[in-house]
Amino acid sequence: MTAGPTRVDPHVKVLDERVVERARQSGIDTLVYARHFTRLPELRERAERFSTDEVTVVPAREVFTGDWGNRRHLLVVGLSEPVPDFITFEAALAEFERQGAAVLVPHPEFMNVSLTRAEVGAYRDRLDAVETYNAKLFGRQNDRGRRIAEAFDLSAFGSSYAHLPGTVGSTWTEFEGDARGEDALVTALKDGMPRSVVTQRDPATRLRRLVEFGHLGYENSWGKFDRLLLSGMEATHPRHIAYDGRFDDVSVY
Repeated sequence: MTAGPTRVDPHVKVLDERVVERARQSGIDTLVYARHFTRLPELRERAERFSTDEVTVVPAREVFTGDWGNRRHLLVVGLSEPVPDFITFEAALAEFERQGAAVLVPHPEFMNVSLTRAEVGAYRDRLDAVETYNAKLFGRQNDRGRRIAEAFDLSAFGSSYAHLPGTVGSTWTEFEGDARGEDALVTALKDGMPRSVVTQRDPATRLRRLVEFGHLGYENSWGKFDRLLLSGMEATHPRHIAYDGRFDDVSVY
């Protein structure tokens, strides 16, 4: 591998050989894999398994802070220890800071799952970047992200946010320097390395984006609510035995 520039897709939910091959064909150097409700050790194992000489897969967590009705998602890169979902926002930030991770704001002000403009402003000194282009969203929603990043002088990033393999390669963040691998990417994010957001706008990509947006209905269905609260304990529930009671006092459930 040569030093920068580096193409990074900072947020994908799917990972297999097809995903890595699509990334390679698009010239993407690094994929950030952050599947919902999956603990860090499993994410890290899959990231290592699917990394190749040409495409490095970095594990990350999109942590759901707060309760189900008022949750705030944070995308966190560089965790060394697992952090559960559904703990308080302040407790999550404190844990990310303790571990020296990079903290990103995905899809700001989207539905009831994102930080609002006011929240980004209030916590701007504890955040490293704001998503200004998400391939799953539309122009007005992405424009809102750009305005938020500009208003608070925060670095930008763009991602495919791929829940379906075909969306990989539609969007990436291109860093001017070397951001390959987990440590280098965390440094690039926290130090504000110069970057640009690149998007593909051909008809096939637009169609894939529409399919991805339709997939939101499944992702945010009451079925997931039932799965989380009524049908058993998720692996990332703060009271799961894997966390050994460390987060019981900041759990919202």
